[in-house]
Amino acid sequence: MDYFKIANKEILKYFDILEPDIPVWLKEYINTSEMLKQHYISVTCGTIYSDLFESSFLFSSLDHSIAVALIVWHFTHDKKQTLAGLFHDIATPVFKHCVDFLNGDYMNQESTEDLTRAIILNSKEIMSLLERGKIDISEVEDYHLYPIADNDTPQLSADRLEYSLSNALFTYNLAGFDEIKELYQDIEVQKNEDNIPELAFKTKALARKFVKITSRLSVIYREDRTRYTMQFLADIIKKLNEDNVITKEALYNMKDTDIMDIIEKSKFGDVFRIWKSAKKVKTSSIEPKDVYYVHHGAKIRYIDPLWNGKRISESCKLAKNMIEKNLSFDMTKYVYLDLNF
Repeated sequence: MDYFKIANKEILKYFDILEPDIPVWLKEYINTSEMLKQHYISVTCGTIYSDLFESSFLFSSLDHSIAVALIVWHFTHDKKQTLAGLFHDIATPVFKHCVDFLNGDYMNQESTEDLTRAIILNSKEIMSLLERGKIDISEVEDYHLYPIADNDTPQLSADRLEYSLSNALFTYNLAGFDEIKELYQDIEVQKNEDNIPELAFKTKALARKFVKITSRLSVIYREDRTRYTMQFLADIIKKLNEDNVITKEALYNMKDTDIMDIIEKSKFGDVFRIWKSAKKVKTSSIEPKDVYYVHHGAKIRYIDPLWNGKRISESCKLAKNMIEKNLSFDMTKYVYLDLNF
């Protein structure tokens, strides 16, 4: 299968903003079977399959990985860093970070990353390409090695930039193509407060605009409906695993639609369909009785980008207020629907 022959044209248009000249060698890695598996897993962790959420646009884990690689390549033209960006989610299972919730890692959401090396190492296609390019697996298995690809919150990296742009554009309709292009073309590499290279904005107004968009996204990533959905799906998968209907290992070789079909046909089919057709979750400050509920926080994803070598929050009160409001979002309530299992 050739990804570029089946890819959504709107997504290819977005890629063209990130890097109009996609290297031929990168396409070879993209078209390996291990990468192509990610084409059937949504970055939204299953949320797009419920009416609780306004979007049904499938931006896949593969789309995200390619876009991250294109951003890294655009700003570094370094092959190894670009491949590390491409491979960073190669170990993503069905429903993406829901499996982190399954593993009890809802605050860090990194529990699946340890499998990255094993998947690359066990891929004859990828290892052959690496050998041909005289690249050692240690140079591409961990994108945390490269600050342009990945860094710590609240810094801006290719990974953080990508899911912000694509979620704003495709999933939650917070920005159009022109706005995405305007933001992206304003970015350059600057040295941060630790003298480490970091993606940064040249224009104060655009840095502030980016904070406005990403602060809204940050809340969406951990609001009541999202935390409920991710834990709900994780708990169903856990019960199916306990019932020997599905193994954890199988989650790394399935499509979102595969696991949904299994759930629909299982004893959890009725509650799953209630979740799919629900329009709004319910909340309570006290523990609800006789219903399944979720009552915990989630990873806080936020960005305080550089502008002129400093965090935008240091020089813009509006940006600082938006970030502070985002960080104060309440996650203390019990969240539920009228279902139990």
